[in-house]
Amino acid sequence: MLRAAALRVTQPRLAVLAAVHGLPHADTESVIGAVRRELPSVSHQAVYDVLRALTGAGLVRRIQPAGSVARYEARVDDNHHHVVCRSCGAIADVDCAVGHAPCLTASDDHGFTIDEAEVTYWGTCPACSTSLRPAHSQVREVAP
Repeated sequence: MLRAAALRVTQPRLAVLAAVHGLPHADTESVIGAVRRELPSVSHQAVYDVLRALTGAGLVRRIQPAGSVARYEARVDDNHHHVVCRSCGAIADVDCAVGHAPCLTASDDHGFTIDEAEVTYWGTCPACSTSLRPAHSQVREVAP
């Protein structure tokens, strides 16, 4: 994978790539933690440099939902979107519509050649939705 992208194969690159594959939508600190379990002496700067190189080579995708730190994912082979929980920040992939990618057809492209669309859905994840429900949500009838 690295050689095909014209990148040298190094231990930090392999470790970062493995971390991003193992931790979808991981922030940089999570990637650093995973890499350091394998390579304890790797520096923050080395991980940042590798993430930049992998992103530039198209092996990793960098996303940054509004109000969030940058996150990285290995799913780079399609134009998918994300859903983000407003409460806990959990992120999940959302596939584009099946067939042609209607999200790539802008109502007015202003002369741009569009090759990607970024759509972010916002809401509340199932775990947060459950925790937000009142403990006694049963309807009670009031006696007249």
